[in-house]
Amino acid sequence: MVSTTNARAGESAGNLPADVTSFVGRRREITLTKRLFSEARVVTLTGPGGVGKTRLAVRVANNMRRTFRDKAWFVELENLDDGALVLDAVIEQLSLGGPSSAASLETIVDQLKNREMLLVLDNCEHVIEDVALLVDALMRWCPGVRVLATSRQSLGVAGESTVVVPPMQVPDPEHLPPADAVEQFSSVRLFVDRAKAAVPEFEVTADNADALMRLCHHLDGNPLAIELAAVRLRSLSLQQLEERIAERYDLLTEGRRGAPPRQQTLRALIDWSYDLLDERDRRAWARMSVFSGSFDLAAAEHVAGEGKGVDVLTAVHSLVDKSVLMREEGGGEVRYRLPHTLRDYGLAKLAESGETGKVRHRHCAFFAELAARFAEEWIGPEQPAWVQRLRHEQDNLRTALRHAAESPESGGTALRLVTDLWQYWGIRGLNTEARHWLDEVLDNTPRDLPERARALRISAWFSLLQGYLDKALPKLERATVLATQRGDEVERAYLTLLHGLVAFFQDDQRRGADLVSEALEKFRRVEVLAGELWSLHALGLIKGMGDDAEGGLRLLSECIQLSTEHSELYWRSYAQWATAQVQMSRDRADRAENSVKEALRLQRELDNRLGIAFSLDTLAWIAHRQQRFGRAARLLGTSSALWDAVRSAPGFWARFAGDHDQHLMQIRTALGPEAFDEHYERGREMSLGHAVDYALEIKRHGGRRAASSAESAEDEVHPMPLTRRERQIADLVAEGRTNKDIAENLVIAQRTVEGHVQNILTKLDFTSRAQIAGWVAGQRSGDGADSRAL
Repeated sequence: MVSTTNARAGESAGNLPADVTSFVGRRREITLTKRLFSEARVVTLTGPGGVGKTRLAVRVANNMRRTFRDKAWFVELENLDDGALVLDAVIEQLSLGGPSSAASLETIVDQLKNREMLLVLDNCEHVIEDVALLVDALMRWCPGVRVLATSRQSLGVAGESTVVVPPMQVPDPEHLPPADAVEQFSSVRLFVDRAKAAVPEFEVTADNADALMRLCHHLDGNPLAIELAAVRLRSLSLQQLEERIAERYDLLTEGRRGAPPRQQTLRALIDWSYDLLDERDRRAWARMSVFSGSFDLAAAEHVAGEGKGVDVLTAVHSLVDKSVLMREEGGGEVRYRLPHTLRDYGLAKLAESGETGKVRHRHCAFFAELAARFAEEWIGPEQPAWVQRLRHEQDNLRTALRHAAESPESGGTALRLVTDLWQYWGIRGLNTEARHWLDEVLDNTPRDLPERARALRISAWFSLLQGYLDKALPKLERATVLATQRGDEVERAYLTLLHGLVAFFQDDQRRGADLVSEALEKFRRVEVLAGELWSLHALGLIKGMGDDAEGGLRLLSECIQLSTEHSELYWRSYAQWATAQVQMSRDRADRAENSVKEALRLQRELDNRLGIAFSLDTLAWIAHRQQRFGRAARLLGTSSALWDAVRSAPGFWARFAGDHDQHLMQIRTALGPEAFDEHYERGREMSLGHAVDYALEIKRHGGRRAASSAESAEDEVHPMPLTRRERQIADLVAEGRTNKDIAENLVIAQRTVEGHVQNILTKLDFTSRAQIAGWVAGQRSGDGADSRAL
């Protein structure tokens, strides 16, 4: 046994491995881990393979080692194939005892009981029981020892705190920021850093920035995947790499020669995780790979629980603990997700088992039943909850549709599924996607299915919403023939209603009113409340905008009363908006403003983007009448961005389009072209949440408006991370101001500014002022990582 004096002489700097590549991001996780050590003596970093747990642990240990008299020490366990060798590894790597010392727990405790040190135990998952016994003994008998472990699951020892190391922040491929703002995403920063190491002349340009951001999204923000992908730039362009990412297992094989064998390829990395599981967990992983995006426990139990050998609840718990499933929580709901790479791997294993068809059928049946319940329960108090639920399940609904549409035998399921979702497509502004699915399903399903009339009618409706009258009319005619042949009175009522709306869209108000009146009578006769509400709204708007304003307002009031009785928001909001339109036609701007603001509040609860576009436009007209020209121009800008987002436009409704264009020209004349353009563009740049707040004239405090029951789920997912003062300072940093300039500008101490800048860097996981500037630019475009994009 060596003396304490000699041991400490050799320990002065510990034995932490040196970083051989730059360390990117993770400021938030570093701060959290260090803080936890003030409360706990054991902290375990958990997360999926390749996410960077080891690098993070080494960085934390380097940051903290000076706070321990005996510094920080690192023990690598990944190459052990037997838990009985854990004690040997600790003794060897910490140089405890002499050459003849026995590998015993007593030896380690005896050597460490008087030490003050941070012990890093790396890659514990495959020998976790033996590591847990060691750590438990150290906690009992070595009061000066702190343990930082990395593992795909927690150690399960008393007093342990756990930090889940998430993938790096990735861009949203549907809302990409400008090229000069890409560095706000840590995954992109890592890719760029590694790309420059592989190809020194690599640069981010306006031409390749979008491909770069999409690629980082496809790689799940997984640092190992990003590093392996960056190497391929020696032979492929970014665009080529993005196109071929589906072949990731073939492409991403050029591992680092010095890395452990299991980290030399993604396949080897995932094989390692798979081999550590029991048969129950392997089967659950394979079956749950049919999910797209996230899923809840009920869906997992239905899809993965059929057949022998799968206790789904236990398997889910185990797979979360082993970092195969990612756990997500928001709005009081827990959901799970398989990262892309692990999902692809699971699908391959599912194919090997011969269960692919059966499991996909169960997945499709589950989500078809969910869509059917949505359609049946839509008119009622649960509308906001239903929209939120379907938004969470959107990827799974698409996957179910794809499966159902692939086979003629499931054609009826495909038609029912796509038509049951029509209200949801419309609310989310997914008009183009709705038309795509309807057209595909109609083209690939048998002609004699009874559901075709409804599908043709709904497809015609979405064509009308996007101004394709030439495509809508033939579908309406075919649907009318089918509904008449089958004697379907409900479908014939809907078709009469749509023919009336076509007339109204073409500015033939008399014919429109006659047809919609006929439809209203039919719906009342067959007692279809959804059709009655739609008809009341449509007829009230048509009459009110024509020569019977009072009659129109009475119909709209009836619609509001009936929907209120059923705690229904969708048609109530449209009736409130239509009331505002009628009041505007009578030159009652103040009454109109009250109605349209109420409509907008209801539309926000549902996140009804098409409805919000209409309401923002109408509020712009009201502001014009009130001679608030700057506000009017800005509201037109916000509505313009939203019209674009839902792939629609005011011009698709003849009467509405004329009023819209007239107001726009008059507002532009009142302000002058330059001032109008400035206000209009500022409106277009607003995020949706800010745009609605602005329209409702709600003031935000601390960069956020007060939370309410109407708060959108997306606002909960992406809250504004900075305080009001921090955001103010971030804006000044983006302008290139120094800390001294900012202090003088805000009349505060320079040291205070420095503290705020440091907090901003920590909250946003940045390392430079340039990254703050990029983030601010992304926020102003409405596409930043923490803004809610239009």
